[in-house]
Amino acid sequence: MKQMIINTFSYLWSSTAIDAIEELANNGYQTFEVPISSPHCWPDEISPAERSAIYGRLKQHGATIRSLNAGGYDINLASPGASMRRKSIEHIKSVIDLAAAWRVPEVVISPGTRRPMISPSVEKTYGWMYESLENLIPLAKQAGTRLLFENTPYCFTPTIGDLASIVNTVNDDSLKIVYDVANAAYIGENPVDGLLSNHESIGLIHISDTGTESWGHDPIGTGVIDWNGLGNAVEATCGVNNVVLEIIREENPLGEFKKAMQDLKIQGWKLGN
Repeated sequence: MKQMIINTFSYLWSSTAIDAIEELANNGYQTFEVPISSPHCWPDEISPAERSAIYGRLKQHGATIRSLNAGGYDINLASPGASMRRKSIEHIKSVIDLAAAWRVPEVVISPGTRRPMISPSVEKTYGWMYESLENLIPLAKQAGTRLLFENTPYCFTPTIGDLASIVNTVNDDSLKIVYDVANAAYIGENPVDGLLSNHESIGLIHISDTGTESWGHDPIGTGVIDWNGLGNAVEATCGVNNVVLEIIREENPLGEFKKAMQDLKIQGWKLGN
């Protein structure tokens, strides 16, 4: 059965990741992406014993975590400061270690940010990021995970072209892209074209809707995304099993996810029940 991955972002402040997953698993969902954010899920706050217990609870519910999203606000792989880059690598390593404990195959990361005023040169920024990757990729391989760069409006490589170029340069299966269609549409990129042109570099797709005036991760059909076109592009490339539903709504997330599935089916998406 083709089943989408569910992101637990909506539960960031209301519950721990495992409690959110239990609720979602009891409602028929099986595969998840978990954002790394305290208190929802933060490696330093989860002891080895708790990691084992949580993994046991996952198995008990027939649930799997497909990806951990290490985040991009607190860390910067392209920081001019070497010690900040080291701290960022340490944080991502802690997420990779958690992924290994829970048999999670993918870790989502941000390429980094560039100071908006009197920015360092693009060449230097890329250099710092590549240096960080040289440290991170062996750690990911050792843990049996792969890294996925996400296109975010605030990072210094916001377009799919930017990220595909990095993936091609690194040329290692341990680094691919998670393509967020709302992030792409918000900066004026066509997500259908982006996916079709770069699908060989893409490991996962994040879906939600957005406007172009304000950046959102909104319900299906409330923004500018061409859902029918995107559904066809997904079928032709990565497949629904590699799609993460990332609608973010604190109020009644279960109802929101159910409605999203119905709305996608109306748009021609072939989904399991």
